[in-house]
Amino acid sequence: MVAEKFAAEGSNVAINYYSSEAQAKELAAKIEADHKVKAIPIQGDVALRADCENLVKKTIELLGGIDVIISNAGWTKISRFGDLNALTDDEWDKVCIRMREEIEIHRLLIYVKNQCWNTNVKANLHLFREAEPTFNANPEGGAFIITSSVAGATPGGSSMAYSVSKAASMYIWTVSIHYAVFTNKYAGIHLMKGLASSQSSKIRTNAVLPGLLLTEWVSSNT
Repeated sequence: MVAEKFAAEGSNVAINYYSSEAQAKELAAKIEADHKVKAIPIQGDVALRADCENLVKKTIELLGGIDVIISNAGWTKISRFGDLNALTDDEWDKVCIRMREEIEIHRLLIYVKNQCWNTNVKANLHLFREAEPTFNANPEGGAFIITSSVAGATPGGSSMAYSVSKAASMYIWTVSIHYAVFTNKYAGIHLMKGLASSQSSKIRTNAVLPGLLLTEWVSSNT
């Protein structure tokens, strides 16, 4: 676990969770017992800008600052990559297109339509933006690390729409989206490079590109 690795090195950690409250609290308690550091669970949906902002603010408030962000969330719909009929037009839109409706009664529907793009791409931007002033104020700056995917560098992965989204998160400023998840991941990589090249030299911005990780979510959706 990423949080445990940082805690083992003496870092206080904030653990973001969406719905797994019990697991997050259990992990926080284990980290505090094992490593004698502070570990705080914070609920939030990183597909939502307000939740990203709240995550950073609460971390700073409860831990006294922030030095490193690991943007580790991701979302996809699993399908055979080469099957162009596996996702309907609406499902491609659910993966890649930003919707603007904000009527509360439609919140769940809008959330589903935005989830892949907002989670895989825009969450990185929102977290970075909120943490940037604190990073710049830190004597040693800060580090922002995006967990992207090999699907962002080469077509492949759980679905074409997912691969597009991971590509998107790496160069969001210049990307032209052609395929749904491949583009999404490609954009994420471009976002990382855009942030790294254009923002403060005090903030180190990088991405890691793992392959398939057998998380609980992956196991339950394959």
